[in-house]
Amino acid sequence: MHASQGRSVGLGLALVSAFAFGGSGVAAKPLIEAGLDPLHVVWLRVTGAALVMLPVAWRHRRLVLRKPALLAGFGLLAVAGVQACYFASISRIPVGVALLVEYLAPALVLGWVRFVQRRPVSRAAALGVVLAVGGLACVVEVWSGLSFDAVGLLLALGAACCQVGYFVLSDQGAEGDDAADPLGVIAYGLLIGALVLTVVARPWGMRWSVLGGSADMNGSQVPAVLLLCWIVLIATVVAYVTGVISVRKLSPQVAGVVACLEAVLATVFAWVLLGEHLSAPQIIGGAVVLTGAFIAQSSAPRAASGPVASGGPAPAEGELSAGQSAA
Repeated sequence: MHASQGRSVGLGLALVSAFAFGGSGVAAKPLIEAGLDPLHVVWLRVTGAALVMLPVAWRHRRLVLRKPALLAGFGLLAVAGVQACYFASISRIPVGVALLVEYLAPALVLGWVRFVQRRPVSRAAALGVVLAVGGLACVVEVWSGLSFDAVGLLLALGAACCQVGYFVLSDQGAEGDDAADPLGVIAYGLLIGALVLTVVARPWGMRWSVLGGSADMNGSQVPAVLLLCWIVLIATVVAYVTGVISVRKLSPQVAGVVACLEAVLATVFAWVLLGEHLSAPQIIGGAVVLTGAFIAQSSAPRAASGPVASGGPAPAEGELSAGQSAA
């Protein structure tokens, strides 16, 4: 009875996490179009979330001495790298396309497993990779000569590559008796990411006045500060925390599969709220990408000593998150 209730709660939290992450791009794009630099929006998101998570960081302060390399890598790749590339990409290409490109990450992780770790990959997992790549070709409509901004696509691909580091670090951080607490890793990842982005984004040159005005969302004026609060509190803090808790109540692979809904939700939100319509081939391609990600997620091999980092848009293997895309 208790196990069934736990799974139900875990499923609900995983859905909340996917919903929260899926709305980040939709809230960020109007701010970017209102005049904020994408890096400044990322800085606001990460710094705001880091401040909210400060009590968690203090509680797990021993992690700084125990896992310094893990925390540094997590902050650089999983926080600063993923989000900077993603937000920069959505300033040039549709939100749904950018997020679907990120779904190449499970395929890239399997490449890491096969060619770097030299571990076997099942045929089903390989099929998932092929489907994801083929679906992506439909999403970007390669037959029309790559109709999307090439730089935007490269930035989205950069986000996917940074997620590979996220998965690998998540796997390492969850191994052994000295495994790092996932909430602590997330808190310090946000703090380190905020410090790095402060140097890179140079927020002292930000157009702060934009936050005091409104941003256009498909013809409707929305207070910029309201969009920022959504990005910080819902799309980052709530999304991370619910993702972490859900993976502890569900199996990591089930939580990772549920996280695939993030791309669907993000595309629907962008369609309804931003008017970013996708063509029929792009919708079909997106479905194929998600199918490939699902197969790659559910067919990823496991090491004898512990889980393998793989999954949907988050480190579904291990305990860091059930479905974070960092998007």
